[in-house]
Amino acid sequence: MRKQNKGVTLIELMVAVAIIGILAGVAYPSYVDFVTRSNRAEPQQELLRIANLQEMYYVDNREYTADMKALGLNADPYITDSGLYSIDATLNTNKDEFILKATAQGTQATNDSACLTMQVTETGAKSATSADCWEK
Repeated sequence: MRKQNKGVTLIELMVAVAIIGILAGVAYPSYVDFVTRSNRAEPQQELLRIANLQEMYYVDNREYTADMKALGLNADPYITDSGLYSIDATLNTNKDEFILKATAQGTQATNDSACLTMQVTETGAKSATSADCWEK
């Protein structure tokens, strides 16, 4: 009677490694894309919050400001908590219209070339590099 070997052969191990490699090759790009798209929520929230701060500033001063520090934020331009977006304001000459613009930085700019910028105006009009940047 023959004795059976217990354990894993080198071929079985190589097949398992190959399968894991193929799964990782498919899953990792999808994961990076998901994380990149989910990171867009932060600048959207911040743009709307800062637009509200601009409106409060306008009520008090009868003009908007391009200085983020005047709105109570810690820097000009304002950098989001994750550090992935920079937000700044531009005004028209009468200072009665503004455009808040979020610009992707670092890895977000590298991974999300379709949505490098997102904007909101005093009327609430939203625009971006691509039509799919703002959540519906």
